[in-house]
Amino acid sequence: MAVISIIPFLGVLYAVFTTVRVFLTKVPGPWYTNITSLILKYHEFSGSRRTWIHSLHQRYGPVVRLAPNECSFANFEGMKEIYQSGGSGYDKTEFYDLFKQFDYRTMFSTLKKQDHAQRKRLFADRYAMTNIVRPEIVQGIETRAESVLSKCKESMGGYLDVYVTLHCYALDCASHFLFSPMGTDTLNNPDDMVLIQELTYNNSLKQRWLEYYAPTLSALMFSLRGRNATISKDYVIKQSQQTTPNEATLISRLQSRSDTLQNIQMAAECMDHMSAGIDTTGDGLCFLMHELSLPRSQHVQQRLREEFIQNPNARLDMLPYLDAVIKEGLRLFPPIPMSLPRCVPEGGRFISGYNIPGGSVVSCQAFSMHRLDESLFPDPEIYNPERWIEEKGLVDRNRMFFSFAAGGRGCIGRHLATIEMKTLLKEIYSNFTTSVALEMEGDMSIDDQIIASRPKDQTCLLKFTLY
Repeated sequence: MAVISIIPFLGVLYAVFTTVRVFLTKVPGPWYTNITSLILKYHEFSGSRRTWIHSLHQRYGPVVRLAPNECSFANFEGMKEIYQSGGSGYDKTEFYDLFKQFDYRTMFSTLKKQDHAQRKRLFADRYAMTNIVRPEIVQGIETRAESVLSKCKESMGGYLDVYVTLHCYALDCASHFLFSPMGTDTLNNPDDMVLIQELTYNNSLKQRWLEYYAPTLSALMFSLRGRNATISKDYVIKQSQQTTPNEATLISRLQSRSDTLQNIQMAAECMDHMSAGIDTTGDGLCFLMHELSLPRSQHVQQRLREEFIQNPNARLDMLPYLDAVIKEGLRLFPPIPMSLPRCVPEGGRFISGYNIPGGSVVSCQAFSMHRLDESLFPDPEIYNPERWIEEKGLVDRNRMFFSFAAGGRGCIGRHLATIEMKTLLKEIYSNFTTSVALEMEGDMSIDDQIIASRPKDQTCLLKFTLY
């Protein structure tokens, strides 16, 4: 009798399975992606997911099947539907469970867009440009940029490992915005350097994918190996409990909402924002400054300096070539180049002409969005800031720009990150030319982590010469 009762259930399961299979069979892609996700998982664990997906897009076009229930899109139509429809696009997948902090969901790791909107409303004003340009925020960023400038001067006659310096700058700027005046000062205080070591120098790619696909096994292995130091987490918890007189900081806003958030939830939010700030600014600047220091980009340095000389008192947003230099760096080396997965709503959706069943995983990755369409991005592997000055095709290039994602769930810290980058580059290239040091042997190719990327060897030795 029990066997008979389960037959209808199995019939429904089979019908759902074959329906998904039939719909996604019509999506272009290798034959094996219609029957197994093992190849996708292999590339995830081996750190080649991004390059594999891009190779599929180059072969099959802007819509490609990755697995029986997963597709990737590299066009504006797909990006708009997935991330912007209804304001915030589709809900996130359980992949974002990996980004919980202290076992709590943050704004970034919330799955449902309604929950995200509710959390974002608590502190979105702190990331508005009107708050970012307040004197107490800007002066703090400028002070940290001056500390970097001092390191550049001290290195003259030798070289400076800017990978370390830029990540220190990113951490100091992020913690200043979060906790000022209790932020870190890693460029001047060696005691704070341990935070950089813990937050930056690690390779947890395989561990994170194992945590996603086999959480029980991952937890067992983690417990047997023993927990790593949690200095950064202890630091954030401590600072989140302090009272700051600076009302422009994030923690001041969170503390004003103590009726909504527990102390540990405030700490979780701050931990998430601090980590994200280091990735975006530190790695993004490192890739960009290395490119600017190559012989082929010396003319870019010269044009930057000319813009600074001709506009000595101009606001950062009134320097179009500086903006183009940074935007092209973020196009070629997006700090978050990987897929940002979303779940197709119940009932399915038509995306770029394909009927995608509900429950399927869909995504775009910045790496492909910025390269695939060579009518918009000719010579996509060439660093060329002028492409953001040229009027022809500029509207469409801007629509495809995905370094900060898109829609209501795009990067909330994009204004802060941009001002940090502009402030530092103006300071450096108003005073110095940079070149790659003869001693530099590190590999600067993109090394993927679970969602972000970084220079493979995590070192970048540059030489600074005064004008």
